[in-house]
Amino acid sequence: MSLFRRGNKAASPTGSDAVEPEVTPADEARLDETGADQSGSPQPIGTAGPYDRGQVPGPEGRLDLGSLWVAGVPGMELRLEVDDETQSIVGVTAVLGESAVQLQAFAAPRSEGLWEEIRREIASSITRQGGTADEVSGPLGAELQTRMPGQAPDGRTIYSPARFLGVDGPRWFLRAVLSGRAAVDQDAATPLIEMVRATVVVRGDEAMAPRDLLPLQLPSEEQHTGDQAQEPPATEDFTPFERGPEITEIR
Repeated sequence: MSLFRRGNKAASPTGSDAVEPEVTPADEARLDETGADQSGSPQPIGTAGPYDRGQVPGPEGRLDLGSLWVAGVPGMELRLEVDDETQSIVGVTAVLGESAVQLQAFAAPRSEGLWEEIRREIASSITRQGGTADEVSGPLGAELQTRMPGQAPDGRTIYSPARFLGVDGPRWFLRAVLSGRAAVDQDAATPLIEMVRATVVVRGDEAMAPRDLLPLQLPSEEQHTGDQAQEPPATEDFTPFERGPEITEIR
C-alpha cells in the first residue's frame, strides 16, 4: 500500500475524479447484481465490521489516521483530501486499480442514526441535478446506486456511476462512496467493501454536533516509514486537494 500519492484535484463526493474508467451499458446492468443482503436495513455493528474503537484492542496493523483506522489492501493507493484554508484532512480515498472508495466519519446522536435521513438528502440532491438514485439492499445494508450528471469537454451531459454506503455506529456515522469500476462491478467492489468492513471508527469523548466531521490526521512517521519500506516516501509530492464535500451536498 502506497501513501499520499499526488492527485490532479480533490476527489469528488464519489471519489470519481480519482478514477474515471469507461463504463459500458453491460457494466451498468450489473448495478442490480450485487449479491447483497436482502434485508434492506443497515447491518448492526458487530463481528463483520466496520468496528467501533471499543470493539478492538488497537489498530492491529491498520493505518492510524485519527478518527479512522484503515486496513491496507495490496496494491492500494491512499489519498488524503485536505481543506485549502484550514489544511485539515477532510477525507480519505483508497484507489485500487480502476476503482476507488472515499471514507468519511461524522459525529451522530446517541439515540438515533443518520444514514436513513442522509440517504434521502443525497438522493434528492442528485435527482434535482438530473441524475438517478436508487435505494437497494447492499452488503452493508441499505445503499444508494446512483448516476451522477456531469459535463463533458464538448458540452454533452455524461453520467458517472457511484454507490453510497453508510453505517450507523455508536455516536458516529461512516460514509463510504464507491466509484469507478467498483460502482458497477461487484467483483471490483468486493476488496474495497472488505476494506470498509475492516475500518475502525474512533469517535472520541469530545462533545460534537451531529454531522460534524470527525478529525483525521496524518499517520505517525513510524507508520509511514513502515508502509513505505519497499518504496521511497512520496510526501514531497503531496499537495493539498480542494475541500471535500459536506455530507449533505452533491456538487
